[in-house]
Amino acid sequence: MAQLFEQSKKVVAAQLTGTSVRAIAGSMVAYEGTVQFKSAGFGGGDGVLAGLKRRATGEKLSLMECGGNGRVYFAVNGQDVTVVNLNNETLQVESQQLLAFAGNLRTDVRFAGVGGMSAGNGLFTTTVSGQGQVALLSAGGPLIHLEVSPQFPLIVDPDAFVAARGNLNQSFVTDVSWRSVVGQGSGEAFSLRWEGQGVVLIQPAER
Repeated sequence: MAQLFEQSKKVVAAQLTGTSVRAIAGSMVAYEGTVQFKSAGFGGGDGVLAGLKRRATGEKLSLMECGGNGRVYFAVNGQDVTVVNLNNETLQVESQQLLAFAGNLRTDVRFAGVGGMSAGNGLFTTTVSGQGQVALLSAGGPLIHLEVSPQFPLIVDPDAFVAARGNLNQSFVTDVSWRSVVGQGSGEAFSLRWEGQGVVLIQPAER
């Protein structure tokens, strides 16, 4: 299995030993050794149903596969990077914040609900499931890890949301008074509500 690690705050490296890693097309900034690159299609699963979901949602990932022996470095627009380890878990992630993943992992698109339809955010989310590593991007600084417990639900701005893991349920809050307070009252305001037990990752900047 290829190994991902944080080379620096803004660069992820993949160590390849006859193995491969998938990453967002165009994110490679350097490599060492004997490495081959090829298109890996789009995230969201395979088949006709997956294609229909991608077309309906616009939630698609243009991926490349890097395989061979050596080390490959990935970065996107100077954003911060974080490597997350998954042990037969599912990570819900905003597709724009996914950088690379390695191991026995599968991507799919999950319908998240109908709230906020006119705003165009949060309706669908990309999921990465299985065992391996996922490299995430965050704008404005490192990812912020927020714990969610049954006693303390979490409300998140959809433009700051990056990923979520654990036994969590997502719903929409449409009565969002804070947007009017800070001058963001145009359109249909909504936030994401997370309940259950797990961790939600947010970035300290809005998309």
